[in-house]
Amino acid sequence: YAAQVDDFIRSYMPGGELTQTPCGLAWRLGVGPLRYAANAALVALMAVDEGFGGDAYKIWALKQINYMLGDNKQRMSYQIGYGTKYPQKPYHRASSCPDPPTSPCGWDNINNPGPSPQILWGALVGGPDVNDVYVDNHVGCDFNAGFQSALAGLIHLQNQGRLPSSSDPLQSQQIKNCVT
Repeated sequence: YAAQVDDFIRSYMPGGELTQTPCGLAWRLGVGPLRYAANAALVALMAVDEGFGGDAYKIWALKQINYMLGDNKQRMSYQIGYGTKYPQKPYHRASSCPDPPTSPCGWDNINNPGPSPQILWGALVGGPDVNDVYVDNHVGCDFNAGFQSALAGLIHLQNQGRLPSSSDPLQSQQIKNCVT
């Protein structure tokens, strides 16, 4: 199975089949592109844990997750509630309910202007377009499963001393072409 896993991961890495945004996100489809990059990052980290892929997989996965957490053209986290700049209006009915929530609270609330009254802590939104411009505010379980699991994988490798340190030049480099 190692050859198939390697083919899959390398298809997401620079030089592979997928488009790379100017800031380095592996971009697959217009709706929820971050979910695909997060899930591929998880697979890369699982491969590293199984003993193959090495630093190339770790660095690539780390860059994908760092992109989602703010190392991007918008200088914003795509995870709601992380950092000081994050999506304020996810496409999510319950987060659009007034504060305190009243009944009935429905889809009409989602079209209200301004930020959502309820913060959807920890949710990953869909993400940017192919030019690193934030366009997709959808959220979903499949967006978050790979993202949260990849975060756990990074912590796992860090706790084992298998993640490059923050002084590693590969990790600490700014993503090129990502200055606003």
